[in-house]
Amino acid sequence: MSLQTKLLNLVLNLVDVLLRVPPLFIIDELFRIGLGIPIGQNLLSESNDTFISIDQSVIYEGGLSSAILTQNDIQFYKILLILIGKFVIASACCIAALCTFMLLREHLLIVYMYLISVGVVFISYWGNVTTVKAILGSVQNGQSILEELLSFNFDNLTKNGVGMILFENYIAQIILSCVFSYVHLGPKYPLLQKIWPITFLAPSFLCLLPLSPSLLNHSPVFSAVLPLAMVKFILWSSAFTIIQTVYGGYLHARNFISNFGLSALMETEWMRLNVPCVLRTFWIIRLAEHALVLHPQVGFDLGSIFMACKSLLISGCETLTAVLGMTSLVSYLCHYIGSFFQWVLLAEDEEDKSIGTVSAILFYILALQTGLTGLDPEKRFIRLCRNFCLLFTALLHFIHNIVNPLLMSLSASHNPSLHRHVRALLVCGFLIVYPVSLLGYLWAHHPMSTWLLAVSAFSVEVIVKVIVSLLIYSLFLLDAYRSTFWEKLDDYVYYIKAFGNTVEFCFGIFLFFNGAWILLFESGGAIRAGMMGVHAYFNIWCEARAGWSVFMKRRTAVNKIESLPEASEAQLASHEDVCAICYQEMRAAKITRCNHYFHGVCLRKWLYVQDRCPLCHDILYKIESENDSKITDGHFPQQEGEGEMVR
Repeated sequence: MSLQTKLLNLVLNLVDVLLRVPPLFIIDELFRIGLGIPIGQNLLSESNDTFISIDQSVIYEGGLSSAILTQNDIQFYKILLILIGKFVIASACCIAALCTFMLLREHLLIVYMYLISVGVVFISYWGNVTTVKAILGSVQNGQSILEELLSFNFDNLTKNGVGMILFENYIAQIILSCVFSYVHLGPKYPLLQKIWPITFLAPSFLCLLPLSPSLLNHSPVFSAVLPLAMVKFILWSSAFTIIQTVYGGYLHARNFISNFGLSALMETEWMRLNVPCVLRTFWIIRLAEHALVLHPQVGFDLGSIFMACKSLLISGCETLTAVLGMTSLVSYLCHYIGSFFQWVLLAEDEEDKSIGTVSAILFYILALQTGLTGLDPEKRFIRLCRNFCLLFTALLHFIHNIVNPLLMSLSASHNPSLHRHVRALLVCGFLIVYPVSLLGYLWAHHPMSTWLLAVSAFSVEVIVKVIVSLLIYSLFLLDAYRSTFWEKLDDYVYYIKAFGNTVEFCFGIFLFFNGAWILLFESGGAIRAGMMGVHAYFNIWCEARAGWSVFMKRRTAVNKIESLPEASEAQLASHEDVCAICYQEMRAAKITRCNHYFHGVCLRKWLYVQDRCPLCHDILYKIESENDSKITDGHFPQQEGEGEMVR
């Protein structure tokens, strides 16, 4: 691909992103005003005085006339109808903006050209009205500006600024007429294209003549009639095309869902619309707008800069769309944090590519379940900082998920590259030092709270996970430098992993009760309750069931191995062979019923897979219980997790 093609694609992508930002501002503004419904204590504020006076009349006077009651009912229903009307209009505008956001680039350009043509007409009307009012207020009755111009009497024109106002309006109307001639979507006949400048400039020309004020006041309206008629003609003539486009989009979505599924459609549209980039652009522009408003009030001292940043963060999450924009930026930053640690570790794992997505989902869920947009500014800032703190602790878990398999790979593969080991150990050191420092700071500067307990649980959990990974890494390194087979290695690894999983499970239970306390006594909500249900199922119930299954399989395998006889030194000497599973020398072995020799540890791992001999596929042991009698009949139930060997 040539450089010119790349630049063209870059420009087109940039234009596509910028075209989709304005609908987000419309949706953001609608959310900011609560879709036309007053929020909280402001609801029905217009009728509060009426209701209070009526209540007082009922309490103190003991009665109320039916006329006042009827008047009160009329007032109530009037306010209710106004609120419903506002909500319906705001919802319709929100849906229209969302549909505009999802249009193709070509259709977006058509929409914007139509809106620009409408805007040009109204700007022209406003400019003409302003000019006519200024001239009528400055020029005396019977005085003609044209006569003053023809007689070169410029003093009267410049004395009140009438000449400059008229000249500025001429220039503005010429520019507006050229823009309208270019962007309007109607028929562009040569005669019509010549009429538009005359139409836009007509009020300015009439102001030169000594006409009656009534005619001059109505001239901007007559000037806007023809352009507005063209705009309405375009709208009505395009109605069928609009309906056909919407219906075609519906058919495309339905066919796509029937063929590939809803998730595939959402993923495809997400990529086509470039949603993360659009949201980031929207939030940055929104932030820049607020920064420009704050600029005159900000000094150069640290206190003023901190207050300005605080105000920007507060305004940056006051609506759901603003939170989405901030979430997209957080996802972008977390992705590059993951990429940085991957670069440090010299890893090529795909795990870090999901860090940005998972971080974005976590941040948005935290914002929803804490009611971030509905809080007071000061509380919103505190809650936002706490959410960031929780997100950073979760990010440490994601980094551990990158470094843990790398540690296991380096230790198990006997990798001699020292700098790769050092890089992985440095990251592990960071994963221990940073949470310890964070906890020390938080406990020193904040009182104990449910939020602090949650952060502490997350931080201690990641420390325990890193220590477990380092212990297993050390054991594998020791095993790599041993000259003999280490039969107890599997037991030590199992005990260390069991300790780490138990601690993680206990922290999961602790976080569940901590969340239950928050739900019942601090800040409830359906989203928090739903997330607690998800946490209870996946992080407690599923983990407990999986851990119990592993424990039972291991105990069953140990019992099976202990039922087999131990090979004596004489038998091992006469056998003089290696283990058929690991190909290592046998200093101790178990003898199966079919007279095959294996390491006890290797055979136990094999029993995680199936109950037959690895060599001859004969039954390894006899079972007396009724439940396992099927094995003797030739039916061999396989253990759960067949197909994967667990070290």
